[in-house]
Amino acid sequence: MRTHVSSAIARLILRTLPGAVVFAGMASLASAQETTVVLNQPTSQVVWATVRGGSHANQNDQSLLATRSANNLEYNRRALLKFDTESTIPAGSTVTSARLTLTIKNGSADASRSIGAYQVTRSWTENEVTWNKRRAGENWTTAGGDLGTKIDDAVVSNKPGSKITFDVTPLVQAAVAGTLGSSRFTRVALVDLEASTRASYREYRLPHDADASARPVLTVTYDKGSNPPKDPKPPKDPKPPKDPKTSTLRVLHWNVHHGGVGSDGVFDPKRMAKFVAKVKPDIISLNEVERFTGWGNIDEPAVIAGLMESYTGQTWYYRFATLTGASKGIGNMLLSRFRIDADDVLLLSHDRSAVGATINVNGRTINIASAHLHPDSESYRLQEIGELTSWARGFAEQRIVMGDFNASYTHPEWRAMTQTYFDSWAEAQKDGTDISYPGNPSGTTRNSRIDFIYYSRAASSLTLKSSQVFDTRDSKGVTPSDHKPLMSIFTVK
Repeated sequence: MRTHVSSAIARLILRTLPGAVVFAGMASLASAQETTVVLNQPTSQVVWATVRGGSHANQNDQSLLATRSANNLEYNRRALLKFDTESTIPAGSTVTSARLTLTIKNGSADASRSIGAYQVTRSWTENEVTWNKRRAGENWTTAGGDLGTKIDDAVVSNKPGSKITFDVTPLVQAAVAGTLGSSRFTRVALVDLEASTRASYREYRLPHDADASARPVLTVTYDKGSNPPKDPKPPKDPKPPKDPKTSTLRVLHWNVHHGGVGSDGVFDPKRMAKFVAKVKPDIISLNEVERFTGWGNIDEPAVIAGLMESYTGQTWYYRFATLTGASKGIGNMLLSRFRIDADDVLLLSHDRSAVGATINVNGRTINIASAHLHPDSESYRLQEIGELTSWARGFAEQRIVMGDFNASYTHPEWRAMTQTYFDSWAEAQKDGTDISYPGNPSGTTRNSRIDFIYYSRAASSLTLKSSQVFDTRDSKGVTPSDHKPLMSIFTVK
């Protein structure tokens, strides 16, 4: 989930205790001028929609307000609300309190879920907004909605009729002060903050509910005689570290053979992870990572992510999916130094899969995917490529698709991919920016060049700088895997 901090909001967020003291004092000095408004009238005061990914990504839905956490975007839902704080609160007013309250209509099995209230940084049209678009003809910068600061979070039960309240004072202060742009409307997204599960579904009563007491309501208290507060210092932020500030993206792909079985037959994830850390990637695609199988009987994705954090001193975010969709088995893994805004899993034909993730680099949405195609059948692979490219078209540019395709650049599978994607190694060869090592001038990754980093031909904000195949042999000639890793470096404009 995307939690980038809007600078305007950050300047206006109150420090938890000192800010409360300041505003309590202001209220006591000017209590006679305080006014409270209750915004809960549908259409005139509040509009709404729910956005959902997957096959619903281009569908507008005002029939409900719902949240759900799901690794598969097909089931991921976010609730959007927009309140008219422009015509109901005079410009120049000082907002001293703003509370958003909703009523639970129903919920699935989890007795409690942590739900975050986020600023939505760009305007949207209620009868046009979808997971992909903020209004007709205009995409979100990041699919699922352009989210800024998390304003507040709360624990939500699954009991119908129960209430949930968020303190959105900083957001309404900024909106009313006009520091969020020309519009002074308050835009909020509700996002489930916890792990993916089918039991996470929550549905909320709508703004046009016949029972007015059950409607979403924004209650705002303001002092119309005072000036807006002057940029108090932002609080210490307990959220995850901010994304790295960089315009260069180092993307590495490697089939790591059962999670780190070397040419000596020894299972050693540490050896593999140390090499990866040494070449300093930002994004990593790994094939043949295993969860609770005979190779160590461990959760390899979690182990590898932990090793990367240990060896780099950086936070790593990851997503993993087995080839069959089962909870245990062999599969594909993505790791990222950038927070993962959304993710998805595609189950391909013939017990193959792809895992995808959305990140933000240098202000650009980057959609990445890792796949591992069938080892034995050209016709199977061509079918899987058709499914893979069709799925990837559902995600915004810029797109990077990586993996062990089990077919070389001389085969029909390569031609199928390069209809809409560039082969980064082939492009680097044309530019003279391909890097290998003595004895491997063609960039072989295993017997031939069968591992690829593809980037879409429409990815206008990605410029390839170089591609490299690494020599992973140690002093004894032992390698951490039976494949060689491939890295492509991009400039993100």
